[in-house]
Amino acid sequence: MTPPAARFATVATPPGPFTVVVTDGPDGGDVVLAAGWTDDVAELLPVVHRSLRPTWVERADHLPVLDAVEAFVAGDVTAIDDVPVRQRSGPFLEDAWEVLRTVPAGEPDTYAAFAARCGRPTAVRAAANACARNAAALFVPCHRVLGSDGGLGGFRWGTPVKRWLLDHEAEHAPVPA
Repeated sequence: MTPPAARFATVATPPGPFTVVVTDGPDGGDVVLAAGWTDDVAELLPVVHRSLRPTWVERADHLPVLDAVEAFVAGDVTAIDDVPVRQRSGPFLEDAWEVLRTVPAGEPDTYAAFAARCGRPTAVRAAANACARNAAALFVPCHRVLGSDGGLGGFRWGTPVKRWLLDHEAEHAPVPA
């Protein structure tokens, strides 16, 4: 089965241009296939699983998902929480990406805590790999996972972007009840 065409658009954010690639979801709305801090869609396509990788992409003037990105940048750090995302891999990675979406803004985990949150406390490297292989940056918030020493660790889009995201979320995170 050939994946359908996808659409992409870019919006300016404080740490740099942010591009998102979407395709049609089952309900007719957009589903994110990939996203990141670049204005070059060609940087995003290789990280989409081959079974989901679109055969072509078309530039869109605007995509509704970018409204959530703009709200996030404006301070509503929960605006990204319900954006539909589609990624494929093995069972652990797919589960880990779902678990990443439960790490609250302003409350980052360490890789060890994230591994435990995934139900595999000794799988710290696998947890780090899930972050590294995440195609849908921001919407699957791998930036919310830190090194065991509290250091930033890695980030596909650079540690200055990760630092900005963490600081922004710390400033705007909802106060727990």
